[in-house]
Amino acid sequence: MAAQQNGTISFEVSDFLLNCFIRSSSWQLWLPLPLSLLFFLAMGANATLLITIRLETSLHEPMYYLLSFLSLLDIVLCLTVIPKVLAIFWFDFRSISFSACFLQMYIMNCFLGMESCTFMVMAYDRYVAICHPLRYASIITDQFVAKAAIFILARNIFMTLPIPILSARLYYCGRNVIENCICANISVSRISCDDVTINRLYQFAVGWTLLGSDLIVIFLSYAFILRAVLRLKAEGAVAKALSTCSSHFILILFFSTILLVFVLTHVAKKKVSPDVPILLNVLHHVVPAALNPIVYGLRAQEIKQGIERLLKKGGNKDSRN
Repeated sequence: MAAQQNGTISFEVSDFLLNCFIRSSSWQLWLPLPLSLLFFLAMGANATLLITIRLETSLHEPMYYLLSFLSLLDIVLCLTVIPKVLAIFWFDFRSISFSACFLQMYIMNCFLGMESCTFMVMAYDRYVAICHPLRYASIITDQFVAKAAIFILARNIFMTLPIPILSARLYYCGRNVIENCICANISVSRISCDDVTINRLYQFAVGWTLLGSDLIVIFLSYAFILRAVLRLKAEGAVAKALSTCSSHFILILFFSTILLVFVLTHVAKKKVSPDVPILLNVLHHVVPAALNPIVYGLRAQEIKQGIERLLKKGGNKDSRN
């Protein structure tokens, strides 16, 4: 559709083109294979974890319900981002419609916020387990998990909804090439013909409000946990207490580290290649998702035993057939 602006004719675009790593062409050769492996690892590991928790009645506890919720979020995030990125690499399918682009933008912002909030609830779960063990069963109940899930959904669904709406309301004329592998809000709004100050301010405010508040609560929870653990005098109590929450801490470390490096590279964008933040943004949607269930499978003895029991049942059925 043509429009008159400042005496010249411009055309409103109907779709976008995603340009992946145009400044680092060598990345397009070696990145697809490890990215594919990470994607299939994330899908398989999270699916295995969900099936194990669903079928093993011994794992029907609040902590594992939270882990199931985290796995669901990881699966949705991977499916929202990685297949499109791989389609660009393998088949050069760079085109994406307006609606698909803004839907992807919304899911990425919303579900990353949900994942951060889930880590916060899991940190609180470990805080109660270590610092108030006698009250754990009365505080961390199935009702608590249900209320936490409603809070996670409501907070992130409504607070991130304006992000794609503000971007969709912008006027896009002439340029339709997004210098990114995904429909990130800043990358999309940058090619519009309108003022994007409100978009950037809201993205910044929501990002630091949601993720920042979650990280503060997580930090405080583990600070109290560490203080309580150091006061334990029983032999082996410190090692046991640290073991129960080490898995959570490792997962949060994976999630936060990539996010922190991504933010720092954006701040220092004049000193690093513009493709580096793009790479980190893509990896942030698949690396934590691939590592989360693996870390839990290795660290949580109950999950490891549950997987072994399911494999034995499957083996027994095959031998009978």
